[in-house]
Amino acid sequence: MKALRSVVFAIAALMAACSPGQKEDAAPAAGQRTVIRFATDWRAQAEHGGFYQALASGEYERRGLDVKIVQGGPGVNVPQLLAAGAVDLGMGSNSFIVMNLAQEGVPVKAVAAFMQKDPQVLIAHPDQGIETIADLKGHPILLSDASVSAFWVWLKAKYGFTDDQVRKYGFNPAPFIADKRAAQQGYVTSEPYTIEKQAGFKPKVFLLADEGFPGYATMVLAPDSLIAANPAAVRAFVEASAKGWRDYLYGDPAAADALIRKDNPEMTQDVLDQAREKMKAYRIVEGDEGLAVGAMTDARWATFADVAKAQGVYPATLDPKRAYTLQFVPK
Repeated sequence: MKALRSVVFAIAALMAACSPGQKEDAAPAAGQRTVIRFATDWRAQAEHGGFYQALASGEYERRGLDVKIVQGGPGVNVPQLLAAGAVDLGMGSNSFIVMNLAQEGVPVKAVAAFMQKDPQVLIAHPDQGIETIADLKGHPILLSDASVSAFWVWLKAKYGFTDDQVRKYGFNPAPFIADKRAAQQGYVTSEPYTIEKQAGFKPKVFLLADEGFPGYATMVLAPDSLIAANPAAVRAFVEASAKGWRDYLYGDPAAADALIRKDNPEMTQDVLDQAREKMKAYRIVEGDEGLAVGAMTDARWATFADVAKAQGVYPATLDPKRAYTLQFVPK
């Protein structure tokens, strides 16, 4: 997150230079599909399953799109790829990323949110008397730099946590496993399963979204230039992706999983299977409000912005509507 803040001015300038004013691809010729290069935020995994499902099942193709998924990973900065024109659409991991871009005037907006619940969790040992997140006050908590600038501000505000609890998280569960008093960040779909396999115990898992954290996750980011030049392609991508997510969770995910494993040979089927079941069990994609897959609301964005502003993350004058558009969300 800090790195994103430091480069975002350069991104804004670059996007202004790269943004096309013409609309030549707004109406492709009959039989010609619009190429959409879509950058994910990490190596291929079940948390991207709906997009791979839409690709494998032909949902994108049926809507006139030729979608190429550009796999993310360490050091991959999706906003930079969008700015350079290396991709057409990108994945926004969390609401802070989108609001940061809005704060700096970068011409990119979230057009859909395919995880109504941010899958971020805190993980604790099962034998330390920790029954709620509040019980972690005073315990060391392993966090990445990006997380300190993001959901940590909400945790401090809600539970009275303090910065002296923070320990550096290097995306390795070994320090957590070795220290029974410690907690660590993670995704509900990933780290708890890894810890259970490596350490032989089932950790305590607290999903921040179920504790009131209002952020979205797995958003589709679109440059303003593409929204203006080819809104039909943006809408087609959102609609196909929504269908892909429903089918990945509640249909046959085999073809999508095969594409995921092809892009990321380190991924194993057992990890994919358990992640998919966790997304269903926790209603990560659908949420608890009965909205369509991919939906966003003004009220939810306003709530998130108010929480972040109250902690000084953003100025009170920042309008969250600069970060997103409801033009394309499924109804």
